[in-house]
Amino acid sequence: MDVDAYAYTHRRSWDRLDQLARQRRLSGAEADELVQLYRRTSQQLARLQSQSPDPELVAGLSALLARARGRALGTTADVWQEVGLFFTHRFPAAVYRAWPWWAGVSAIFLVVSTGLGVWVSGSGDARRALDLPENTDVLTGPGGRFETYYSEHPHDAFAAQVWTNNAWVSAVALFTGMLILPALYVLFMNALNLGISAGLMADAGRLDSFFGFILPHGMLELTAVFLAGGAGLKLGWTLIDPGRLGRGQALARQGRATATIALGLVVVLLAAGLIEGFVTPSGLPAPLRIAVGLAAEICFLGYVFGAGRRAVRESAATDRLTTD
Repeated sequence: MDVDAYAYTHRRSWDRLDQLARQRRLSGAEADELVQLYRRTSQQLARLQSQSPDPELVAGLSALLARARGRALGTTADVWQEVGLFFTHRFPAAVYRAWPWWAGVSAIFLVVSTGLGVWVSGSGDARRALDLPENTDVLTGPGGRFETYYSEHPHDAFAAQVWTNNAWVSAVALFTGMLILPALYVLFMNALNLGISAGLMADAGRLDSFFGFILPHGMLELTAVFLAGGAGLKLGWTLIDPGRLGRGQALARQGRATATIALGLVVVLLAAGLIEGFVTPSGLPAPLRIAVGLAAEICFLGYVFGAGRRAVRESAATDRLTTD
């Protein structure tokens, strides 16, 4: 089969199906036309799947048919379908597209917080510069405030509290990104707090306890903060360099992606809050608590780079179908 010739022959009908599937309202004649085009395109897809070596074309048609099927069945207003589409396509795709930004933020954040931790742990000058008390046993000692912070409140109330707090920090980093400097300030203050805590615990010889309490929830929680900061900075950079699109169009597109990430992060931070509220202060051995956090982090990254990459490829293939 000559795939290019086949695609060229049927391009007009595929474009029309895509137009009808995206159209908010359909007349009776248009609804009938959509059903006919859907059936015809389904047959064409079946033929391509059996004979075509072009996976992008097959993926693009599959995505087009999925959208058309929902439109034909009248389920586009179905809330649960929209929720499913959000978590299988929109959210992971938005996160995947922004990954260079939040990966860069995470690298810089960890370098800064590690540097601050090393500085605080080995220097009295650092304590004086940061106005830290000389005696920090009440914070770093066994049963000190660093440890009791995670267990002094009921688990459910504490989980709700940290969820709200983390959501606020992420929202500030996300939506102040257009101004760039406020987002950088929020990220730096979080790196500073983490570095100071690590430095003080290291100075007390209790770095193992620090990681035992931070890592279970901190891996997923910090990833969410990095993602918020990276997406916010990407929005701000779009204002400076909109690329090939007009500035207004580029900002509108990136603004929608930012809002999508904000909604998805609510669930990610809920998961991190549940881990912080129930796993971190639990009596489980530290390696097991850390393993729970690592599993959550691996699942999230696998979701982003699996479902996200797939959704982006499907979107690109659909765009190629409708613009070629």
